[in-house]
Parts: sequence; C-alpha cells; structure tokens
Amino acid sequence: MPRSVSVHPDHKQTVALALERNGFHTQSDFAAHLELALSTVSNFFRGIKVSISTFEQICEALGLDKRSIALPRQSQTAPTEPVPPSRSNVNFYAYDDAWVGRDILIAELTQKLNGTTRLLMVTGIAGIGKTALAERLFIEFQNTWLKGNGNENDKRLIRENFDNQDQATDFGSVAARLLEKCGQVVTPDDRKDGERLLDRLFQHLQQTNNLVVIDSLEFILKGSQEQGWSEFEDAEFVRFFQRILAAETFQSRIILTSQELPAQIVEMGTRYQNFWFCQPLTGLSEAEQYALFEKIGLDITPESLSRSYLHRIGRAYEGHPLALRVIIGEIGSQPFYGNVVAYWNKYGDEIEEVEQAIAAAEDGNITGQDEWKLDRFTRSLRRNVRSRLEKTFARLQADARTAYLLLCETSVYRCPVPETFWLTHLEYWDCDKETQATALEILKERYLVEEVVNKQQPLIKQHNLIRSVALDHLKQLGLA
Repeated sequence: MPRSVSVHPDHKQTVALALERNGFHTQSDFAAHLELALSTVSNFFRGIKVSISTFEQICEALGLDKRSIALPRQSQTAPTEPVPPSRSNVNFYAYDDAWVGRDILIAELTQKLNGTTRLLMVTGIAGIGKTALAERLFIEFQNTWLKGNGNENDKRLIRENFDNQDQATDFGSVAARLLEKCGQVVTPDDRKDGERLLDRLFQHLQQTNNLVVIDSLEFILKGSQEQGWSEFEDAEFVRFFQRILAAETFQSRIILTSQELPAQIVEMGTRYQNFWFCQPLTGLSEAEQYALFEKIGLDITPESLSRSYLHRIGRAYEGHPLALRVIIGEIGSQPFYGNVVAYWNKYGDEIEEVEQAIAAAEDGNITGQDEWKLDRFTRSLRRNVRSRLEKTFARLQADARTAYLLLCETSVYRCPVPETFWLTHLEYWDCDKETQATALEILKERYLVEEVVNKQQPLIKQHNLIRSVALDHLKQLGLA
C-alpha cells in the first residue's frame, strides 16, 4: 500500500480554485487554518506527494473528492505542464523539489561535463548549495551526457561524503567503498593492496559512464600555515586524480565539492586545463530568492508586506540558500504558518541591525564591533547554519591560526575595504609581510574572503554570515 499520494497534474487548477472558493486568500492562510506546515500545503498544491492522511485532510477541508483528483481526467493522457527533469531512483542529500534558479550555470557546467571536463570542482562557503548543485547536475548527466552512451541501467550516481566522520578516509578505504558502490567485488586481499585498488578503481571509471560525486573534500585536506595551501593527507588521492587527468580517455565524470582548494589539484589543472574546471558558488540572486519564496508558498505579490520583509531578509543573508531555507521553514511552521509579518515582528530586529551597520558604513563609519546574530537568532539557525560554519572556523583555527586571527580581527569592517586595511591588523601580532600575505591567501582559498571591485578599485569583504560568526569569535578571543 502506498504511504503517500499527490494531486494529478490534470487537477492542479481544480485544487487552486477550491482554495479560493473556500475563502482562503493564500496557501499560508489555509496552512494556519489546518495547523499544517506551509511547505506541506504547498507540496499538495504543486502536485508533490504528501502523506495519505494529510492528503485526505486537505481534500476534506476543500470539499474535494480525494480519489478523483489523484487520477488523470479520462479525456487527457498527458500532463498539461512540462515534465520536470527526472530524479531517477536516487536518494539525494540536498537537491529537492524546492530547487530554484542557477539555470545558466547548470547549462554551462553540463556543457563542460558533456565535453572534455573530467574533473569538476564546486567550491564555496558552508551551506551555499554545492552538494545540491552536484546532484542537480546528475539529472542533466542522465538526461543529456549519457544519451547514446550505454544502457540506461548503467547510468549511476556514485557518492562519497567525507562529512561522515565514522568512515575511514585513507585512499584505500575510499577506493574500496567506491568500487563496491559501482557493483564491483572487493576481496580481503584487495583491501591490503592499495596499488591494486587504485588500478581497479581508475580502470573501472575510465571504461564506464558514471558520475562520481565526492562531497566535503575539505575533511581529507590538511592546512599549511607556512605555504598557505591545503593538501591531501593521503598522497594516493593525488596519484588517483593525476591519472584521471593524464589518461588518454576517461568516460566517467567526477564532481568534487569543497570549502577549500587543494593545492595539488590546482597545480595539476594548470597542465590539463581542458580536463578540469573549478566553479566557485555564490548566493542566490534576488530573482532566484523570490522564486524560492514563491515556490514554498509565501506571498510575494507586489502589494504585500511579506514581499518587502522577505526582500530584506534575502539581502541581509546575501542569498545564502541554507539560511534562507531554514528561515522559510520556520515561517511555514508553527506558530507562523506562513505569516511573514508575524515572523518579522519577532525576529526582524536582527535584520535591522545588519541594515543599520551597512547604512553606517555608507555614511563613512566603516568599522564597528556589531552584535550580529544572523547565524544563531533562532534554534533552527543555530542547529543548521551556525554548527556548519563553526566547523569551518575550527579547521581554520587548527590549520592556520594567523589566518584565523586575521578573519576575526577584520570582522570589524562593515563594508569592502582595500587589502592593506586587513593586513595592518597582523602587524600588531609581529607578522612579517610574507606571513601577512600568506594568511590572506589562506582565507581566499577557503572562500572566507570575497573580492569585489568598486569604482575600478579591488576590495575585499566578508560574507554577512561569516562576519556574524567572526564577530562572535572576536569577542570570545577578548579582542572586541
């Protein structure tokens, strides 16, 4: 027996009219009436599966026949709306039906994977959407790149996630796991022979059409205070990626997600520029933010107060997908049930503090030890956003303390400033010019610094979320 059911595409207009007919102006109003999460109600109206009990509850409230709206009209044999890309039978970690935007980027990266790019690295700060993008690319990988390249059943997504701290991360263990996920038998003798595992994994991927996604690469890298680079703890990974880039042919494609750039891959990439590509990822654009709000079911009509408040939230978080998804989830759940104004009345002062600091910077007050809490003013933000950013800060502190101090000290800047402003902070720590430059380079390679150009002058800044955490660390260090 199925445990979930959805509205058939033929009846989407029917359920939308039923909402209006029953006196509910928005899905948010309806969600509050039923005391259901807005995301659940939104899924019902978008034709996404919900639990049978919820489906029946909504149908009863709207006066709909629960059996008929789950079935196609007899006069129609196909959906009236375009069918979205297939998600196959893969269980995705991050990509879901609320995905929006990045269409141009997806097209560009798909073209690269469809061409000569064997190794694609997606980089950026925690929660920026690296894993979701890799999973979205797999759908394109299925639908385009693999057409005409073997049996449909051979189209595999092979995963490895180094964020799972319970697994061994040496190359031999990783290679054995990947081979098994590819359907290959790995014997006890194989596990004792690292060279054999490397050869087998390389040859299998060379000859088959797979997309291998390796998440959170930063957890198998070690930082270098002196060199300013992150390198693999196990050099066998270097040999593996070297063989992939140097091979005459290679059928599979590898996507790496990382908060840090590994020095060896960058160095290799200079010799094999056609076979690898690095894509830094930034936040959602304003249009993409509105698309996300609308898809979840929030009211973004031009005349609504909700639109203005959501715009201000999105701007404060610079389009950070994870933070916005967490906030939307809170707005859509008890006790708000989609009431954006009520959410703002409770938490809007945190956003206003950010706006006031930015306004002060525009008036010439470019520094300030502000009390930002963008990463932690609700429990959900602390659990989902703060905790992930704290891992980033912990690695930085352990690997490169001078860079960590630089990040904390420069959190006093409210706006982009020249690099020299930042570097002067290390003079108080008796750091020479080379050490200063190395510390800044470390922050750049870990995407903890954003480079912008204003009036033809290159400047640097911290993302608002990074600054929120850094300000708190500055206080903990007793430097505030």
